[in-house]
Order: sequence, then C-alpha cells, then structure tokens
Amino acid sequence: MNNTEKHTARCFCGAVELELDGAPEAMGYCHCESCRHWSAGPVNAFTLWPNSAVRIARGEERLGHYAKTPASVRCWCMNCGGHVLTEHPAWGLVDVYAAIIEDFDFRPGVHVHYQETVLPIRDGVTKLRDLPDAMGGSGVALVE
Repeated sequence: MNNTEKHTARCFCGAVELELDGAPEAMGYCHCESCRHWSAGPVNAFTLWPNSAVRIARGEERLGHYAKTPASVRCWCMNCGGHVLTEHPAWGLVDVYAAIIEDFDFRPGVHVHYQETVLPIRDGVTKLRDLPDAMGGSGVALVE
C-alpha cells in the first residue's frame, strides 16, 4: 500500500461513512476481553490509522461514544448499532474495524493480548502476550 490510497468504511446501515487516506500503521487481531465483549465475537480484527488519516465523511451526528477507560473511546452508529471505530488518544491512532472497510486487503501482522484468547489461531502470525513494547506492553511473543 502507498500513501495515495483512499479507502471508504461504512457502518452496517451506511449512515456513518469514513474516508481513510494511505495505509494503516498496523493490522491484526485483538484477543482482549474488552474487545471480545465489545465485538460480541471471540476475536476482533483491527486496523490502526494515524488520526490525520481518518475523516468522518458522513453521519458524525449519528456516532455514539463510550469510554470504559481513557485509553479507548469506542464509537458506533446510533441508527443501526454497527461498530465503526475506536479512538486511542494516547497513541494518536484510530482503530477502524477491518470488516467495515470496503475493498480492503486486510493483512494481519500481529495478534495482541493473546494470553487472553478464547480462540487459538494457528496462522504463523506473531502472538504477543499483551501489546508491543512501543505501545506500553511487554512486547513478549508467545509460542503458537
């Protein structure tokens, strides 16, 4: 991917639309309990974008916000309930859920919080106990 790429992401009903510029900083899977509960699934596929690369093109007034902790502000469409993004203020990154990005080549590079997994995945992708050390985690990789 290069920095001239543009992507579109939409909630389930299409009322909220995002425009994404360039490429994400990282892509992967999160296995933490919070993401599992939020996504109502055993694992959450994420794409992390710099704040400057994400623009709400339509429906900003329809976004609901919830912050269980200051580290993550989760946003969803109040019309359909579809999950849209999670802001990570301390990192200057926005997680746009991989499933809502149209025509996007999702290439996961890491599993984070793998020590909490309820769905072991054998895919040859690095499994971190928590987060990379650059993001405040231990950076410890687990054996697949």
